[in-house]
Amino acid sequence: MPTTNRELPWDALDPESYATYNYWPLRADDRQILAAVRDHFSGMIAGRAIRTLRGIDVGSGSNLYPALAMLPWCSRITLLEHGKRNVDWLQREVGQFSENWDEYWHVLSEHPAYRSVTDPRGRLARIARVVGGNLFSDLPVDSAEIGTMFFVAESVSGDRGEFSAALDRFTAALMPGAPFAVAFMENSLGYDVGDLRFPACAIGPDDVFAALSSQAASDLGVIRIEPPGAGPLRTGYTGMLLALGRKRVRGADPAERSTPSDPEAVPSLQLPGRRPAP
Repeated sequence: MPTTNRELPWDALDPESYATYNYWPLRADDRQILAAVRDHFSGMIAGRAIRTLRGIDVGSGSNLYPALAMLPWCSRITLLEHGKRNVDWLQREVGQFSENWDEYWHVLSEHPAYRSVTDPRGRLARIARVVGGNLFSDLPVDSAEIGTMFFVAESVSGDRGEFSAALDRFTAALMPGAPFAVAFMENSLGYDVGDLRFPACAIGPDDVFAALSSQAASDLGVIRIEPPGAGPLRTGYTGMLLALGRKRVRGADPAERSTPSDPEAVPSLQLPGRRPAP
């Protein structure tokens, strides 16, 4: 089986079936991830004018909720996606997102900042743009003031060097001080989309913390999300990881306010498992 990013059949992914299986209806894990990201962004951007930032979601796949989580804060959101069918799907959804995402917006709008967006469909259609491209070559440096990357770095290939390179590229695309949210599958052995099999890198909380804290990130916390007692949604992984932080301001102490993946520092969330977005 091919293991590097450029060998894999990204254009063959079926985004409709993937979204239906993974995101509709809203599950408890997505609900709590949304709440954590919502509160992180709201806290990091407190006191700044809303609707002024440039946002980036890297490797969007058939998932709109990272972009929705940035909606109140941005004047522009770029959704960078490599797979052609995913790009087409995103363009349709951005233009008028389906009712399936209303549950997600409801969770976000529990915070007053999100309730200030009275027409999320119209606003997303106005400010979001879908860009076909590869994160390894098409992410401009210092171009975004807020960013997300969900289930991408460990899922682009089976090559650990590409895992690290994906995080390098993501953090390089953020401007100093930019808040971010990055999600991962823990110890993933790979995943299936229809009849297609994709490899992944088996990474844990310490890998995420070490990579991001050395990649110009500060105020960093890594939340470990365990599968429920009944077991994960699929075999071949041990949980999810959510990294929340901001791009370090140049000249700041590399260890500034970062916290390791310590359950006492950042409590684990007991949630159902989920499959990664490629």
